[in-house]
Amino acid sequence: MNDQHFNLVILGGSVITPSGREKTDVGIRNGRIAEIGNLSRTAAAERFDAAGLHVLPGVIDTQVHFREPGLEHKEDLESGTRGAVKGGVTAIFEMPNTSPNTDSAEALADKVSRAVGRTWCDFAFFVGATNENAETLRDLERRPGCSGVKVFMGSSTGSLLVADDGKLRDVLANGSRRVAIHAEDEDRLRERRVLLDRNAGPVQHPHLRDEESAVRATRRILALARETSRRIHVLHVSTAEELPLLAANKDIATLEATPQHLTLSAPECYERLDAFGQMNPPIRDDRHRQALWQAIEAGIVDLVGSDHAPHTREEKERPYPESPSGVPGVQTLVPVLLDHVNAGRLSLERFVDLTSAGPNRIFGIANKGRIAVGYDADFTIVDLKAQRTITNAWIESKSKWTPFDGMAVTGWPVATIIRGKTVMREDALLSDPTGRPVRFQECLIEG
Repeated sequence: MNDQHFNLVILGGSVITPSGREKTDVGIRNGRIAEIGNLSRTAAAERFDAAGLHVLPGVIDTQVHFREPGLEHKEDLESGTRGAVKGGVTAIFEMPNTSPNTDSAEALADKVSRAVGRTWCDFAFFVGATNENAETLRDLERRPGCSGVKVFMGSSTGSLLVADDGKLRDVLANGSRRVAIHAEDEDRLRERRVLLDRNAGPVQHPHLRDEESAVRATRRILALARETSRRIHVLHVSTAEELPLLAANKDIATLEATPQHLTLSAPECYERLDAFGQMNPPIRDDRHRQALWQAIEAGIVDLVGSDHAPHTREEKERPYPESPSGVPGVQTLVPVLLDHVNAGRLSLERFVDLTSAGPNRIFGIANKGRIAVGYDADFTIVDLKAQRTITNAWIESKSKWTPFDGMAVTGWPVATIIRGKTVMREDALLSDPTGRPVRFQECLIEG
């Protein structure tokens, strides 16, 4: 390293560490945090002046759909992670409903191979549970680059589905890492299809996939998790009624909220966005949105993930219900949540808990999720006073749209640093893609 003491020093920012918020400097050496304190006189190969900015642990988005392989016309690993780092995200967990599905060792290894040298941020991939692969999951969840097992209890975008209690029990009984759950009850969804009015459009989406569809599935999976002694993580919770159920089972269950469910509400979002506001589970009325905010304040919500799930404009413009569910979100996660911070709905410390410390705690991530000596030098540096407008033109996703187009926000990511390397600064992408697989504490034993 020549004669320099640090590779990089971040100077004068308001740094959020496990001890709280303090104005200090951070020194990085060999991709890790080496020292926190007054480093203004210390030799460094590179200096980053963070005066007036807040230095946060790198944001980890634990639910994205980057569509590769098979659906690259919507998104791929390069374009998805390019949007991630432009939005201040330093690592992502990608979902298995690709084509083919990520449900085998070969499919997982293929994704990891595709990601190396093409991803702008660090990455891990969920493997999908099926009705046939339960006995292999114990091995799959421990393979390099795997973030865990994902279960779809209700049909959504893609062909992965495990709807039967017996099959779900088999999945939960095979393995030890936390299982991510899409909790919508398939039988209930099928019952509701007879209510479809082809002339009504997406405004009926939250009625066809109603509250009971979510609540019934969450009750079922909680009972099965208790029976099998398996930890679960319920994704994109959308109803007020699920929250007390999950709060009563915190020893085995954690839960995610999304910026969409925290920001948008029905029927307004469907009247304004049409199918561009359609996702599974649906955006619901304001009663549910307010309940999610109350659950965040009470500490019940464990993390926020974007559920980035892009589709082309042409696909979204199909008549409902042929219009696919899902909206882009990885690039807008940070600015939308920072706007909520500035509006007083969320403290900056809670933002950190939901986007870095929470993912670390729930998924057992090694060396990421906090600003502490010895941890990976991952930082999301933000300007809390910056006033910007989110636009479709800013979006890096191949879809080139966002449901938050035209939304004025206060708070913006100004730099993304991953393992000590600045990959985004002031909206400009720097260097080359150098993403690596995220490592997990339960999988560090050498095989």
